[in-house]
Amino acid sequence: MVLAHSPDDRGIVEAQLGRPTRGAWAVARRCHLGVPMVIENAPRLEDGSPFPTLYWLTCPILVKRMSHLEAAGELASLTQRLSTEPGLQERLARALERYRARRDSHEVIIESGGPPGGGPERVKCLHSHTAQELASPPNPIGSFALAEVGWPDCVRPCVELEKK
Repeated sequence: MVLAHSPDDRGIVEAQLGRPTRGAWAVARRCHLGVPMVIENAPRLEDGSPFPTLYWLTCPILVKRMSHLEAAGELASLTQRLSTEPGLQERLARALERYRARRDSHEVIIESGGPPGGGPERVKCLHSHTAQELASPPNPIGSFALAEVGWPDCVRPCVELEKK
């Protein structure tokens, strides 16, 4: 599978991130205004080093909202829910299986560190769970996070490229 993007998408995503992109990637989800919200990354960079995540949340509003949730202690709260809410851990495990299968469709990666997003027993990053929920639902943690912060109902694009 080839991951590719347009020069305009590159400019928009780099403006959203505030830095150049690395590695191969494609837009995995756009907002209602057509602006990239999530990109799907190749598992490795050009130099062969692993890329940290398959799905990357680029929407500046959602990035900020997820950061606020994390700062408010939601990671610990959601991790607790994984051990007490019937079926939640199993639903998350299925989402992570789909994540691995999609990543492995690009290239099989042997995990040497922690599992994606913290794994089915621990929530480590709301950004990654939300990105998966947007690009390849369902992800129960990403779904919860989106419900908690609300959908960004922008009236104009967060980034616009200057027309030459």
